[in-house]
Parts: sequence; C-alpha cells; structure tokens
Amino acid sequence: MAQALPSEARNRAATALDSLSRAVHRRFEIDLRALAAFRIAAGLLIITDLVLRARNLRTFYTDAGVLPLEALFSDYSSVYSLHAISGEPWVQAVLFAVAGCFGLALVVGYRTRVATAVSWFLLVSLHIRNPMVLNSGDVLLRMLLFWGVFLPLGERWSIDARRIDRDRSTVASIGTMAVLLQVLLMYATNAIHKTRSDVWMNGDALVEIFQADHLTILLGNVLADQFLLLDIAAYAWMALILLSPLLLVLTGYRRAIFASCFVGMHLGMLVMLRIGLFPLIAVAGLLLFYPTVIWDRLTALATRAGIAPDLRDGLARLQRGAPRLAVPLLPTALETVPSAAAITSRGRVLFSTVVPWLFLALVILSNAEAVAYTDVPDPAEDVLETAQAEQSWRMFAPEPTSDAKWLVVPGELENESEADVFHGSAVNWDRPPSVDETYETARWRKYVSNMRYAGNENHQSYFANHLCGRWNETHETGVERVTVYGLTDRAAPYDDEPDIAEYKLLEYDCSGEFIQNE
Repeated sequence: MAQALPSEARNRAATALDSLSRAVHRRFEIDLRALAAFRIAAGLLIITDLVLRARNLRTFYTDAGVLPLEALFSDYSSVYSLHAISGEPWVQAVLFAVAGCFGLALVVGYRTRVATAVSWFLLVSLHIRNPMVLNSGDVLLRMLLFWGVFLPLGERWSIDARRIDRDRSTVASIGTMAVLLQVLLMYATNAIHKTRSDVWMNGDALVEIFQADHLTILLGNVLADQFLLLDIAAYAWMALILLSPLLLVLTGYRRAIFASCFVGMHLGMLVMLRIGLFPLIAVAGLLLFYPTVIWDRLTALATRAGIAPDLRDGLARLQRGAPRLAVPLLPTALETVPSAAAITSRGRVLFSTVVPWLFLALVILSNAEAVAYTDVPDPAEDVLETAQAEQSWRMFAPEPTSDAKWLVVPGELENESEADVFHGSAVNWDRPPSVDETYETARWRKYVSNMRYAGNENHQSYFANHLCGRWNETHETGVERVTVYGLTDRAAPYDDEPDIAEYKLLEYDCSGEFIQNE
C-alpha cells in the first residue's frame, strides 16, 4: 500500500504534466496556412514599403538629402549598413530593387528561408541608414521578419512546397512561441505605458490625438469632432490591449474572434491616422493567431465558391515554371564524414533552438526595461542594438500627441524677396485648413517631428542645408538664408479658436558652415 501511493502520485504528476504540455503546445502551434498567409503579407509589405520610401529616396537616403553620409557617420556610433556604402542615388535605387526582388521571392515562397533572412538584413540596413524616419511599424516588421527566419514559412502555398513532404498541418516550436509572444509583447508593453497616463485611463486620449490634424486623414478628419464616439473607441482599445494576453490563452473560434477585434481596430486606424504601414504590419502579425479551424473553413468556402481549383492550378504552374537549383555537393560530401555530419547537426540545433531562445529572452528583457521593470545588462544591450531588436512600444503613450504641428520656413532670396523654401510657396503664417496636407508623406511627417524635437540639434542644420540645396537646384533665383520655425496649435479639443505658438528653431546661412546650431 505504501508503495502504491508514490506510484499513484507519480502517475498523477505525469498526467498533469502531459496535460500542461498539450495545453502549451496547442496555444503556441501555428497552422502552416497561417504561416503562408503571413509570408505573403510580409513580402507584399516589404515591396509596398520600398515603393512608398522610393518617393523620397533622394531626400532620405542620399548625400543630397537630409542625412548625408558625413552626418550619419558623425552622429551615429554603430553604422553597419549596406545602404551607407555610397551616397549616390543609383546605389540606393539598386539596393531598393534587390530588396524588392527578395520581397517578391518571399511572396511566391522561393528559397523562402534565404529570402526571409536577406529581406530582414536589407530592411535592417535600410533602417540604420536613416533612423529619423522610423516608426513602430518599422520595428514590428523587422522583428516579424527576424522570427520568420526560424519558421517554416515555405511549407504551404509556395514554390518550395513542391519538394516538401506534407506530413503535418501545424507546427509548434521556439520560433512559433517567439513570433506569437512578439505580437503580444507589443500590445502588453503599450498597455502598461497607457495605464500610467491619466488621459488614457479617463478616456480622453483619442479626443486629444484627433485634434492633432497633422496625424489625421480621411475618416479621422470626419470623426475629430465626434467626442463621444472617440471616448467609446478609446475605452474599447484600452480594454483590448489590457486583455491582449487572451490572444494566447484562447483557442479555436474564440481566439479567432478576439484576434479579429484587433484586426478591425487596426484597419480603422488605417483610414483615420497617418501612421504609415503600421496597421497593415500589425494585421500581418495577427494572421498567425488564426487557428486551423478558421483555415479549414476558408478552404471549404473557397472550394464551394469554385476558386480553389484555379488557385491550385496557378500554384502548380508557378512551381513548374520556377527554376530548380541544384543542391550543392559540399554538404552531401560532408555528411559522409561522421564528424562533419555531427558538426552540421549541432549547427542546425544551434540555429533553430538556441539562437531564438537567446533572442526571445533578450526581447522580453528589452520590453521589461521599456516599462522600467528591469535593466538590460550592457552585453545584452549590445546584442539587441546590433540586431536592431530593441523595443519600447510607446505608441501615443504615456501622453498622446494633442497639438497640431507644422513648419514655416521663410527663405531670403538673392533678389531680396521671400518664399517658403520647404513648401515651395509664399510664406503663410496662418493655420493650414488641414495640417496633414502640409506633409508630402508619413515619412516626411515623422522626420520633421524627430528633427524638431530630437536631442541632436545637428539635424536641424542638416534639414536647413538640404532645403538650401534643393531650392537652388530647382530655381533660378537662389536662397541665401533660411529660418526654420515650428508652429503649434495649442488649442484644447473644445476650443473654437486656434492658439498658435511660434518657435524659432534655426537661422541658417546657406553659404556658411554645414552645421550651424549655436
């Protein structure tokens, strides 16, 4: 009897551990079709991002722009970027084209792991070339691509799938755990920042944000005066991000419904706020939370609609038409040598298990440091910085933007007349009817915001120097001196009249020193 009790206890413990293991496995497994949809979305986002950035390629990524290589290497200690090998526009154009090709390879799933790794590397390189135009969406995209290197993204709906034995429908690994936790950490960390803000906790945050009409677009401009709706939306968003751990806790249809609430909110942001591709990047990450039951249902719907056969035929033609690269002989030869095979095996384990475990721990530490729960040790900080994996997720938190901000840049011309050399128009000190229209792109808005408030005042000189050069290249009457003013409408949401504050940022002599920030 005495021996039976320990045996029974061991059996119960083993059963409990098995149940726990199955529960964890179920919550961190990802359907291979979800991985395929994520891969396609990521590839399309890379291409779209490149196309959007290309509109300002010369301005943001060449020596004729706002951050020449001279300034980049002077102001940033760690610059390991392919995009920094030259300040010529054609070099940047070639690198953009190469990145686009690898993005396309990701879409069709050709040499998927290589395409993912190279896409991540080129994206990091691009981000390092000009940190002044980056936002949270850029951080999320490069982290999703980083974790994608450790995931079997090419096992479904891809060219690579032609040579893969389909013996599984889902996968659960440290890679799937890391990518799901990455999305959750973004929401959870942002939620902690927001709970430390009275404006967010009392529901007024969106009312204030939507008054900053350098951020609002389309539907956002319509809703700016709908204070009750904005209060309700603020409470709804706070509830969602506070409950974000349910993205992992829930399973099946309940997880899908909860993830769809986030998707709906992000798609709403897309038509209300000028925040670049962030909403679509977040939606791409949320695709990974949709379970097998949803993908089975979508497959059944596609079959009933009669489009499934066409999709299968199109994929088959793509697979037949793609080149088949010969497998290198070296690895095959090495595998005949026991010691070399063992080294290869250990290398695979290191790559697929140890590396993602290490970076997952570092990413969790980085998020904990962002909310002041701990400090990241210096060696870990160096690793995070090198991999561009540092995170803070302060989107509109703790204190959201509430003032509309724009620039006026009067320039003294050679004929003693005056013009706004930033907007290419007459100098106008009145509040623009729509401040968001004063910025050509979301990248321009982000750059101006960082230039205006960044601790490094050199950026204001770089900006003024660029404006001098741009004006003199395109106008017969040159500009001799520019003065950069930042204007802010400080009126409260319920005020009828604007309250304009004017801040003189810099006077710049176009024929003087490159940096003039005294």
